[in-house]
Amino acid sequence: MQVRTTKLSNGMTVVTDRMPSLKTAALGVWVRTGSRTETLDQNGITHLLEHMAFKGTLSRTARQIAEEIEAVGGELNASTSIEHTNFYARVLAEDVPLAVDLLADILQNSICDQEELVREKQVILQEIGAAHDSPEDRAFDLFQEAAWPDQPLGRPILGTPETVIGFSGDALKSYMSERYRGPDMVLAAAGAVDHEALVAMAEEKFGKINPEPASSESTANYKGGEQRLTKDLMEAQILIGFEGRPYRSKDYYAIQILASVLGGGMSSRLFQEIREKLGLCYAIYTFHWAFSDTGLFGLHAATSENEIAALMPVILKELRQAGESITEEEVARSRAQIRAGLMMALESPAARAGQLARQILVHGRILTLEEVSDKIEAVTAEDIRRVANETFLGSTPTLCAVGPVASLMSAEEIGAELAEPASLQAASM
Repeated sequence: MQVRTTKLSNGMTVVTDRMPSLKTAALGVWVRTGSRTETLDQNGITHLLEHMAFKGTLSRTARQIAEEIEAVGGELNASTSIEHTNFYARVLAEDVPLAVDLLADILQNSICDQEELVREKQVILQEIGAAHDSPEDRAFDLFQEAAWPDQPLGRPILGTPETVIGFSGDALKSYMSERYRGPDMVLAAAGAVDHEALVAMAEEKFGKINPEPASSESTANYKGGEQRLTKDLMEAQILIGFEGRPYRSKDYYAIQILASVLGGGMSSRLFQEIREKLGLCYAIYTFHWAFSDTGLFGLHAATSENEIAALMPVILKELRQAGESITEEEVARSRAQIRAGLMMALESPAARAGQLARQILVHGRILTLEEVSDKIEAVTAEDIRRVANETFLGSTPTLCAVGPVASLMSAEEIGAELAEPASLQAASM
């Protein structure tokens, strides 16, 4: 890796990872803003703004933006998450200046044309409708809401039909002015890219962006609770969650490995016991979402109504036992899976650029591959068992269920079942 970073005079960071064997470059601008930086009446504005950035600037129409990037065989796109928004391009090496110019133009000169705004609102309303029609998507939205009720972190990235319809062009421009600030933006590139040339382009194209940092988002406060949507469906979507760890937690890698051991693949405990041995569900896996100041450990299962009664005791048994019986062999296997995933991602210039940008936004610096590998390697089975007990036992769970779930136990009952370790439960029986 040939990683270099430079901070511009307005606080914007430029980071590059030169890959000499490539003839293409992936580059983009990552912004420290997402759905959690929105107020209640702004819910969905970050995502709408991401869409509108491509719908015309002071010097280019929406069609011209599309034609210019496609005329050189490149691509231009964007995405919005809970904490970050990114606008990215993939081009041949000689077309990096065009990509930088397009990115700078759409991020500083979008006009938010009223006709385009009306059309794009309809597109997003269709997105919201599609998400509501998908039981799994609906379950995950409700899961967030149950974990962080009445907080930005618990609101959907897409917003609601009411909020989306109400946004004006002036509101979009005002939000962009408030959130798109130099210290909160990273221009990251990987592949066939020259660092000094990119810095010079960035100074020219992005140098006028406001150098004052945006205001900090509100602190998240995990609550836990329950959201249940009973519907006549063939399959029940069940999500069980617990408070996790933020990115900078000393136990970040331990809880990531815990998620892998329990439900990170076909060899994981839950998959082997519940899917392979007992056949109680179609899909089951665990995950951990980390954020700047909190996290969420989750378990997702898709099963039929008839299997719910048998499924839940097995899930809870596995969660209780995790703090007592996870072995060094399981941890070693999960460490290898995570390391392999990291290495495979490094083969993609787009993945490299995204990883570098997020590290700058989250940690304020680049974490070397050796540093990350050492942290992963340092995690022991004892660490995992401790984190499992701290996460599951005596905690306040989050439960979300969509489908034929009237008979499913409550979040309160799940908490009661996880009040003590498996060994104490067995001793009291």
